[in-house]
Amino acid sequence: MKRENSQNSHMNGKGPQPEKTASERYQALRNKGNAVTDDERLLSRPTQPLVSPKEPVSTERIAEEAHAFERALNFDFTMTDPWRVFRIIGEFVNGFDVLAHIPPSIAIFGSARTKTDNPYYAAAQETARLLAEAGFGIITGGGPGVMEAANKGAQEGGNLSIGCNIELPFEQASNPYLDISLDFRYFFVRKTLFVKYSSAFIIFPGGFGTMDELFEALTLIQTKKVSNFPVILYGSQYWNGLMDWLRGTMLEVENISPTDLDLLRVSDDPQEICKLVCDAYHRNNQLEKIEPRRETSIR
Repeated sequence: MKRENSQNSHMNGKGPQPEKTASERYQALRNKGNAVTDDERLLSRPTQPLVSPKEPVSTERIAEEAHAFERALNFDFTMTDPWRVFRIIGEFVNGFDVLAHIPPSIAIFGSARTKTDNPYYAAAQETARLLAEAGFGIITGGGPGVMEAANKGAQEGGNLSIGCNIELPFEQASNPYLDISLDFRYFFVRKTLFVKYSSAFIIFPGGFGTMDELFEALTLIQTKKVSNFPVILYGSQYWNGLMDWLRGTMLEVENISPTDLDLLRVSDDPQEICKLVCDAYHRNNQLEKIEPRRETSIR
């Protein structure tokens, strides 16, 4: 899909307007009407009365300030569960506010340790580019490796590039190919946004974090907590061992059913992945028209 100019040539002689990036197009929707967000209301502070330093401070005011300061020193926010709830809510509110107007998007996962000369890096970049050209935004964890490759491909394809980063003990810096960048403290908030705003999961070779995202999606689809969406593994050489174990061990002892294995597809071809995603998206779109009351859960 070629990037279109946001405005056509005007008749006033000024010529065509500069082309807007994907982030600029969707930023305009978020700022429409200059609405004040909940975060802005939360962070605003009422005007305080001015007190001249020359005026004597009352003993009551001194005692009140001393008590407030002592309480602040001994208040550990991270150890107080009821207050932590507001921090969690804040992450949800900010995430929903930022992502509410993004186009249909695809989540791409994979190892942050993948180097730029690794074939999986090039494959992730190509897959993201094809999906972006087909009309999809790309959502990743916002870090290096496969995530960086996918965000780079999204920008090359002319569509929105989104990163949902997570705070870790070893700092994971955001990659430089992001139109929208969000930072999260809680994995479960981040994963909820991946599921809510993605029309498919593409899983490239990765470690524990990648496996977490993979089986989170499979569990939600299997238990019908979300509507069915494609989960595609890229790289048969990497994933065949897992697929053999699922069939030969997990299915053998009946811990999953044969239909559960149908939730997973394996491919080595970015073109095939793009076609699978597009076909599934159009099919689900038709189902929603035929069955408007169809359960879609949080999606």
